Amino acid sequence: MKNTVLYIVFLFFSLVAQAQEEFSVYFDSNKHELKKQENEKLQNFINTNKDVKIVAINGYTDEDGTSGFNDTLAQKRVNFIYGEIKGKLKIRDDFKTRSFGERHKHSKVKAENRKVVVYFLQAKDLPRENEILGIKEEPVAKKPKEMPKYPQKMTIQNPNGTSSELVFDVAFMEKLTVAKPGEKIKLDNLNFQLNTFAITNDSRPKMYELLEVMKRNPQMKIQIQGHICCMQNDKQDLSTKRAKAIARFLEINEIDKDRVTYKGFGVTEPLFAIPEKSEEERAANRRVEIEIIEN
Repeated sequence: MKNTVLYIVFLFFSLVAQAQEEFSVYFDSNKHELKKQENEKLQNFINTNKDVKIVAINGYTDEDGTSGFNDTLAQKRVNFIYGEIKGKLKIRDDFKTRSFGERHKHSKVKAENRKVVVYFLQAKDLPRENEILGIKEEPVAKKPKEMPKYPQKMTIQNPNGTSSELVFDVAFMEKLTVAKPGEKIKLDNLNFQLNTFAITNDSRPKMYELLEVMKRNPQMKIQIQGHICCMQNDKQDLSTKRAKAIARFLEINEIDKDRVTYKGFGVTEPLFAIPEKSEEERAANRRVEIEIIEN
């Protein structure tokens, strides 16, 4: 008495039961094509399950005949079903036909052993396909980010027709370039005129440094966050206005506004308790930070 060989169309030995479903069709003895009733059953399955994905097709025979004959017959049954499904339902791309030498547990009723079992996943389970099938994906090595070549200095035109040379802090620009989402970086040397959101002239290098980073890293999205010092509340909403002024500068210089948001925190997130004890503490609390949203 010969045991049948199980044939599997796809790249794995066994399937995880969770969230996996199956459908079976049965064959006449020594036949690899379906009789009319079973073929109609298969076509109805195909027509009513357009959103499923086939993950395996397993073929079986009864115990009659030699191992070689049963091996070939089981494979023909798999091929027949695959031919009916191909192009009509989604099927895993990495399939192969393989014999793994597994043995089928036979029913005492021979007709129940002459079958093909189609294993499939419902559309709602496809986002977890590999997890359900027990397949571990190899991590894709992330290509190191190429550092843009930043200028050491830049000459800009002033509104009165004169020009000014700005010296850049390239180390800051590179630090901002490689910052991870969620990381916050303070904009040092960025100052405003007293009790206003007007940026002082000596702060222009920092503004243009930020602009150059945004230009050369088009995938970067940021939030500009304003903080003030020295008072118990921000009645003028000065922190928001200052953050907005920087965002507006970037927008005027052709940075897509979808890449830049802004928010004022007033005095709700001081680095030192208010009232501050020194000018150093006041300067630390009076700051603008960049939070990386995407990079």
